[in-house]
Amino acid sequence: MSNTMRQKMADTIRFLAADMVQAANSGHPGAPMGLADIAVVLSEHLKHNPKNPSWLNRDRIVFSGGHATGLIYSLYYLWGYGLEIDDLKNFRQLDSKTPGHPEFGHTDGIEITTGPLGQGIANAVGFSMASKFVGAQTNSETANIIDHNVYCLCGDGDLEEGISYEACSIAGHNKLDNLIVIYDSNRITIEGSTDLSISENITKRFESQGWDVLECDGHDFDAIDAAITQAKANTKPTIIIANTTIAKGAGELEGSHHSHGAPLGSDVIAKAKEAAGFDATKTFQVDEDVMVRFRCAIEKGDLVEREWIHSLKTMPLMEQNEALDALQNPDFSRIEYPVFDKADATRNTNGKIINAIAKALPSFLGGSADLSPSNKTYLNDMGTFPKGRNIYFGIREHAMASIVNAMALYGPLMPFSSTFFVFSDYLKPSARIAALSGIQQFFIWTHDSIGVGEDGPTHQPIEHLSQFRSLPNFYVWRPADGAENVEAWKKALEMKKSPSAFVCSRQNLDVLPSAVCGDASKGGYLLASDENATITLMASGSEVSLALAVKEKLNSEGKGVNVVSVPCYDLFIEQDKAYIDNIIKPDSKKVAIEAARGLEWYRLADEVICMDTFGASAPAGQLFEKFGFSADVIAGRLK
Repeated sequence: MSNTMRQKMADTIRFLAADMVQAANSGHPGAPMGLADIAVVLSEHLKHNPKNPSWLNRDRIVFSGGHATGLIYSLYYLWGYGLEIDDLKNFRQLDSKTPGHPEFGHTDGIEITTGPLGQGIANAVGFSMASKFVGAQTNSETANIIDHNVYCLCGDGDLEEGISYEACSIAGHNKLDNLIVIYDSNRITIEGSTDLSISENITKRFESQGWDVLECDGHDFDAIDAAITQAKANTKPTIIIANTTIAKGAGELEGSHHSHGAPLGSDVIAKAKEAAGFDATKTFQVDEDVMVRFRCAIEKGDLVEREWIHSLKTMPLMEQNEALDALQNPDFSRIEYPVFDKADATRNTNGKIINAIAKALPSFLGGSADLSPSNKTYLNDMGTFPKGRNIYFGIREHAMASIVNAMALYGPLMPFSSTFFVFSDYLKPSARIAALSGIQQFFIWTHDSIGVGEDGPTHQPIEHLSQFRSLPNFYVWRPADGAENVEAWKKALEMKKSPSAFVCSRQNLDVLPSAVCGDASKGGYLLASDENATITLMASGSEVSLALAVKEKLNSEGKGVNVVSVPCYDLFIEQDKAYIDNIIKPDSKKVAIEAARGLEWYRLADEVICMDTFGASAPAGQLFEKFGFSADVIAGRLK
């Protein structure tokens, strides 16, 4: 394609983005205009099918700078992903297909929700890791089922975020040679020049992390093409440092930080269009010759996918297809869940459960942030990533969770991540994206309360249950024994559009009696009851056995008590009123017991016995006594 035509295509993207922001009177025109030349060349390299956005062997493209939606939606409109020109005109408006930041599941073609800077880089690493695992299971020396690339467009802000250091370190360590990051190095942030806040040598940084580093003029079509071509041939992950000018083509605002996050103004846009040979009086202009060249992606992509499907049918090794089918079609009936008949820590029962799942489902894999011996998350006899299913994330909680988000969206995988519950703080942004996007990631968080003991208050999660229970579409399971743990996993595996967290104890918990009414799959159930009950005790995890002990003491004094176990508060409050009233006696005194802040319990309880301070360093038993979590103290308070 001639560079003259490329220039017209790039200018079309520039002015679509500028018009979108101007019409909405909000948004970010600078980055889309600066990246337009790169986008045109990348379009020539990208292997994708707009007719089937979920084709497994497509190239993945992640826009880590999610604010550059003027570029993103322009491309998906031009490529033919179902957006219409009216969708661009409704940019950032209520119920439009073009929200302010790209949202997975909302707009066809968007691979993952981005916006919080740095997340997209870790997501791109996750897509690459997923492809390497699936490829290791399905490819052979003579035929590859998975052989696509992963592209990520990022900016200065993405590389300043700590998550990018974590993620890029993992990528270099694992030699993810199909990962190509294109760094929009325009040296501008909201506050002004990047000189105000960053002076590191990006080349040396990435070389030290095991990457190949290329550099080019981000407005020279041939240089961009050469860099992408070289990156595709490299044997390491590659970053292309593309030196660009923010708001390229915007006249007086070209290169200015004032173009980052505000409309350019109709006069500036009109002058820019006129200078580029466009009709200054028209908005959202796409000439036919430009549209034809972009829309070639439809026929080209459809042909490439058809060839891929044909290759599957003629593969010399049938076991390749069988391996792919096993990944894509998990058979939950094959899971042989363990039975637990003695006291044990739920981190231990959880470890046995995930090993049973992994044995039955080849798509189940994951790892821990350097804590698998403590989290009990090692998958026995399952090997090490990429050929095996144990991933060593190192002490990189934030990148870990974001990587696993992308692995879960890749297609045929069911991944988990794990750390101590207190360190869920380090990955909260990724957990929030999982909930917002409906990603089925399994978070395993152990050492769940002051029961952590001697490590002290720095390692004892107090506010964390409340924090994650408040997150919409996020299901926190805190099982009280192994049987509840099994039910938690059975339910979580069914919930395809929601993340689940398993919050497990360090200390042993007693085996519970059978339910009186209801079941754990509804989030809460009646565990023990008296006909004359005037008090209902509610609890989760380690405090359920404590509630049973309180009931026993009050029963000895003639007082009737019901005990309700609530392994998943989030799921329980979603049940209808009739179910909840059947479990929690409405006319009883309702008391929740939890060795954490527990503020959310006031939705159900008249009183909450909880932590009002941080913990302390001592053996767990002493801590429960110190902070009033004993049967004698609680029975006394209730009397």
